[in-house]
Amino acid sequence: MRKSPADSSRAAVPRVVAVAVVLATASLTAGCSSTTTDTGTTSETDTTTATGSASKAPRTKVSTPPVHAGVDYQLGGAYTPPKGVSVVSRDHTASPDAGLYNICYVNAFQAQPDAEQEWDADLLLRDASGKVVMDEDWGEAMLDIRTPAKRTRIAEKVDDWIDECADKGFDAVEPDNYDSYTRAPHGLLTAADAEAFQTLLARHAHSRHLAIAQKNTLELAKDRKRVGLDFAVVEECGQYDECGSYADAFGDHVIVVEYTEKGLRKACAGWGDRISVVRRDLDVTPAGHDGYLRETCDRH
Repeated sequence: MRKSPADSSRAAVPRVVAVAVVLATASLTAGCSSTTTDTGTTSETDTTTATGSASKAPRTKVSTPPVHAGVDYQLGGAYTPPKGVSVVSRDHTASPDAGLYNICYVNAFQAQPDAEQEWDADLLLRDASGKVVMDEDWGEAMLDIRTPAKRTRIAEKVDDWIDECADKGFDAVEPDNYDSYTRAPHGLLTAADAEAFQTLLARHAHSRHLAIAQKNTLELAKDRKRVGLDFAVVEECGQYDECGSYADAFGDHVIVVEYTEKGLRKACAGWGDRISVVRRDLDVTPAGHDGYLRETCDRH
């Protein structure tokens, strides 16, 4: 869940069939080629190094979500998607929904709450006193992505989750907390650290034929092609008047999740005819449980 207009994070509760399109040739940066259709994009993406330069590895086909599609955000628990939904995001511990485009959520830049012990002690970010740096709003320890060696070790664990997503039949992966560097004290983490680590994840996702999303983090959207990111999953861009900036970077390949009536109204008025927009309750509660809320631009 994002925390302020200048600082975005992710939804409150952390937890198949690929879209058929016709591939044509179009020149993009880093040697990628893609063709956009009403159902999404199939692209051939070069795997990349941690610095963002193209490698000589074979190109890999990935399919992005269909644009301006019915979407549901199910991080709080999986349930039968409402009528009209063709794209759904679920935690990597859940299963995809056959016949839909399925996005697999992983908490990539921070440990899950109370899960610090699942990581090697030296992979947890520490301040000058040696204390583990926490994202206090969510009770999550930040991971230390400051060096190539540590990024590689952390990526190995996250890659296992990405493999789980691919093996289950998901179509894409949504790594969360790309913006954790903005919450680290005293500049312990930098944007360069985040991009280098995200590039490793993109490289592995593409090798498993999964598209990869940029989660929030508007300030890094300009680098999305170099990092290897295929589409965006954005919280509250309507609320904070940022949808246009994401569209500048990703075109119509943007999925918007709002949590307020005002945010939904603004996102729909400005962008509801181009991109996917949904409003969920703050806890992304499963359908059938108290507190569940889901609204779309055509709810009226």
